Amino acid sequence: MIDQVLQLPDGQTIPYQLDLRVRRTIGLKITAQGLVVHAPKRIAASQLQQVLLEKARWIQQKLALRESNQVSPMQWVDGEPLLFMGQDIVLSLQHHATNKAVILQGNQLLVRSPQIDQPAFVARKVLQWFAQQALPDFKRRVELIAAQMGEKVSGVALSNARSRWGSCNSRKQIRLNWRLIQAPPHIIQYVICHEMAHLREMNHSARFYAVQASLFPNHEQAENELKSLSAILHRMA
Repeated sequence: MIDQVLQLPDGQTIPYQLDLRVRRTIGLKITAQGLVVHAPKRIAASQLQQVLLEKARWIQQKLALRESNQVSPMQWVDGEPLLFMGQDIVLSLQHHATNKAVILQGNQLLVRSPQIDQPAFVARKVLQWFAQQALPDFKRRVELIAAQMGEKVSGVALSNARSRWGSCNSRKQIRLNWRLIQAPPHIIQYVICHEMAHLREMNHSARFYAVQASLFPNHEQAENELKSLSAILHRMA
């Protein structure tokens, strides 16, 4: 990646990262870090500049949207708001000489430990708890959908990916991002149905979307909901 700056006619500047690779077209992507431009290795600087200037309004709109959707980082302190299965819960820290349990009591995720004043320890315990809730829930959903489809899945595992919610490979192994356990159940179901559709079609063709629609008819609405939730779900490292 090469750090670059786009100079606009009105004097404003847009910093971006340039990724030169073997490809024919220019691709623009807005990430948590800002604008990333994927371009052919031998593209002329003037040609790249012209394309970016033509897309400047779109870039500014997307960057502004990213800013408006940003959320504060997790603090791992008593009273910190959390999400579990789409429900608002609160992190509750209690000092205890020996107990290191993490328990959901009503709308409170209770962490008892002699180390509650150590954010790294609290973070590790909470993330472990979320992962422990995620795997059996995801497995149950996968098994039900597999039975509905008449398909077999060779395994279900958790993923810690930052850029994707799930995957399905040719060995019929399903991987799902543990952060999804924060989302409402229908969003979890949507992602799983999307990956399960790949058991029939390992692509994103019209046939794939037909399978997905048969499993989850409201997939477009759910996809938009997930996009709007993404920043919140990624508060957890």
